[in-house]
Amino acid sequence: MWASGFNLRADWGAVDCQVLEVESNKKLFYTWAAYGLESVVTWTLTHTTTGPHSRLEQSGFRPDQQAGLPGAKGGWPRFFANLEQILARID
Repeated sequence: MWASGFNLRADWGAVDCQVLEVESNKKLFYTWAAYGLESVVTWTLTHTTTGPHSRLEQSGFRPDQQAGLPGAKGGWPRFFANLEQILARID
């Protein structure tokens, strides 16, 4: 197993991440650490007859980190809306 760090930036700030595991063309697991929140993000890619299906899960919110939950609930839908716009331009 190998590990690699990266940093995500947006208008609200930055997130330090550390790749935990990669399953080629299937899964990506990485830590998400910002503003006292430490969790794990998992991306899962499944190939279907209608095309690829992606699933995102952010887990590991401790009881003392509940302030980060509203940010995640609001932030990920915005991210996916932006991603859909970008992907639509590729077609």
